[in-house]
Amino acid sequence: MSEVKSEFLREALRRGFFHQCTDLEGLDALLLEGPVTAYIGFDMTADSLHAGSLLPIMLLRLFQQTGNKPVVLMGGGTTKIGDPSGKDEARQLLSEEQIAANMAGIRSIFDKFLTFGDGPSDAVMVNNDDWLKGINYIEFLRDYGRHFSVNRMLSFDSVKLRLDREQPLTFLEFNYMILQAYDFLELNRRMGLRLQMGGSDQWGNIVNGVELGRRVDGAELFGLTNPLLTTASGAKMGKSAQGAIWLNEARLSSYDYWQYWRNTEDADVGRFLRLFTELPEAEVQRLESLPGAEINEAKKILATEATSLCRGAAAAKAAEETALKTFEQGALGDDLPTIEVARGELDAGLPAFELFRRAGLAASGGEARRLIKGGGARLNDEKISDEAQSITSADVSAEGVIKLSAGKKRHALVRPA
Repeated sequence: MSEVKSEFLREALRRGFFHQCTDLEGLDALLLEGPVTAYIGFDMTADSLHAGSLLPIMLLRLFQQTGNKPVVLMGGGTTKIGDPSGKDEARQLLSEEQIAANMAGIRSIFDKFLTFGDGPSDAVMVNNDDWLKGINYIEFLRDYGRHFSVNRMLSFDSVKLRLDREQPLTFLEFNYMILQAYDFLELNRRMGLRLQMGGSDQWGNIVNGVELGRRVDGAELFGLTNPLLTTASGAKMGKSAQGAIWLNEARLSSYDYWQYWRNTEDADVGRFLRLFTELPEAEVQRLESLPGAEINEAKKILATEATSLCRGAAAAKAAEETALKTFEQGALGDDLPTIEVARGELDAGLPAFELFRRAGLAASGGEARRLIKGGGARLNDEKISDEAQSITSADVSAEGVIKLSAGKKRHALVRPA
């Protein structure tokens, strides 16, 4: 790969954001000419994004910091269909009301990472439902459908995966590729947008858009993808044993978010510091080379830096202090996840497995039972041996709470209400 000259591509390569580009030399030259406008699309299948979406969000942030204009495309139209990329089965269809509610929830996330406004490098958010909802299907097929080869579309990994597994691929989803390509063309026409970015599973969709722009309007468009991340042990980025690591506070506490990064595997520390913080390279190199147990200090810095970006410096500091009190000083941290249980229920007593489930320390009653049977559950720092042990008001500590622990790193408080 030839050495790039533009600041954005240099940083993207150095920090690990780069996977593929349709024309690296051409994009590098375009970026050297002045600010470029680029977009990444996000579908609205929930009212929050999770940590698996952080890499493209950080890529947009880097794009803006290097003097360019990021566009966040909310897929209000395409969410109605569903993207087959990387999926084993069709996505559940959502109502327009659900999509609108999800868009409102997601919008706040981007305010933490991007600067929005009317300036030349200020971010903007657009909704592809604005142009997709008015499409005349017959005219659309005539004007654009003829530019797509079914043979070519069948060759894309996102489609082959489903077909190889003999999973149904509906015609509805097959249209998604055409609509995403049309989004790129439409944004080029409306905003002079020249670059689409996304995860490597979007490569086929992005190439379709680049080629559609060239065939229909003679436009020179570019595509760039980032790698799809897994942890060193092969786990999917943004997931934990307890479920998705949501970016919105309403879905996941800042303490749990901090803990997710604190629990990063040793082999991932340097890579994640480059991708999910803005620490200088020299500092990253120092931290990733810490020997033995000292690497835990690097993990704490990663957790605090990543949480500061997503939740703010105050929330990150509070989570860090709670972890310090809980793990290193043996006290009850102020920011530990807390649930309230009616005092009457506690007076009567609740089975241990049920309370662990309610506290979010297990995804189900069955998982809570297995945790207790395996010796990983503690009540006020004492091991629980009976999954049906009754936890009552008598277990409330002098601090006015019941402390539940799953293993050494996950804790929750139960407060009588």
